[in-house]
Amino acid sequence: MTSDKIYLVGFMAAGKTTVARALAERLRWRAEDVDELIEARERRTVADIFARSGEPYFRALERDILRLLLPLRHVVVATGGGTFMDPESRAAINLDGLSIWLDVPLEELIARMPADGRRPLAADRGQMERLFAMRQSAYANARLRIDARGGRPEDIAERILEQAERW
Repeated sequence: MTSDKIYLVGFMAAGKTTVARALAERLRWRAEDVDELIEARERRTVADIFARSGEPYFRALERDILRLLLPLRHVVVATGGGTFMDPESRAAINLDGLSIWLDVPLEELIARMPADGRRPLAADRGQMERLFAMRQSAYANARLRIDARGGRPEDIAERILEQAERW
């Protein structure tokens, strides 16, 4: 593989964080999670940031975290579900490393999501379906698309490595 950095993009509950950890372990790289870094910086959950400060504030934090990650090499970055929607973030990701879309059908994503309020944009099924449809065109700008339905994170990491070798 020629790239020394991988960004995983995709909808919420696509498995970006879990697959990033499995892939980083396989490559002997670091794994970083944009949402976890935001929560650590803000000392509050993503849901709380959305509720108290709004989505625009959260997206600004996301861009700041991405800028901090740019100098790092040999790292697999799990982005937030909406990170790749931002044209500035998408361009930075595609210039900096290999972007990989973890594509999972909506019905499977819904089945994976806990109904505990941790995912603020998933509260309304209709809204989530519209959001999913809208984000597909942005995710399609990733350099690789991986069918990430079913399967263990380790198996998906292997699929990524197989496709990335040909990229």
